[in-house]
Amino acid sequence: MPMSLPQHNPDLSPHSQSRAEHGVSPRESDREFSAAERAQLIELAHESILSALQGREILLEPPSTHFAEKRGAFTTLYLEGELRGCVGYVLPACSVYRAVAETARAAAFEDTRFPPVKKEEEAHLQIELSILTAPQPLRAEEIEVGRHGLLITQHGRRGLLLPQVPVEHHWDRETFLEQTCRKAGLPVQAWQRGASIEVFTAEVFGEKSGL
Repeated sequence: MPMSLPQHNPDLSPHSQSRAEHGVSPRESDREFSAAERAQLIELAHESILSALQGREILLEPPSTHFAEKRGAFTTLYLEGELRGCVGYVLPACSVYRAVAETARAAAFEDTRFPPVKKEEEAHLQIELSILTAPQPLRAEEIEVGRHGLLITQHGRRGLLLPQVPVEHHWDRETFLEQTCRKAGLPVQAWQRGASIEVFTAEVFGEKSGL
């Protein structure tokens, strides 16, 4: 199928994340994607942006069962070392292959903080990808600051913070939980009062950070 651009829900897929906010990589022993797979996804992200600039569509049939898995993903673009765009899906709405292609194209053309990427810029872009695991329930006392992102839900409200956020702000586990509740518009103690707590991790790789 030809590619379509992502439809963002700000409660689920915040699309204006800085590099410091958009996640941390799991431990080296936990790497899921091989060097070859990482290179293939980076190449896909570039091709997605280039195809848009050239006015053509690309086919997004995943080339492997691994790439067919539904995953959340963020694409971050850099130009001359500076942030040039970042868009992401947190929840696994589509295959990781499609998620990378869609978020790359959207990062280039839909991040409202920046003008659309120009043809002459594309060859100089550096791409960094964050591939997220699906959110899973976890007890509050088992949350690891710096490793887990948080998704807290209650009464139709949902708050999400990515793994790097508590590290950047020097939060402990309890503050991380409270701030995620606050982001959802819930009382800060909601995590102790029946709110659903889910966690995810992010594997981060790219041309800026090294494959």
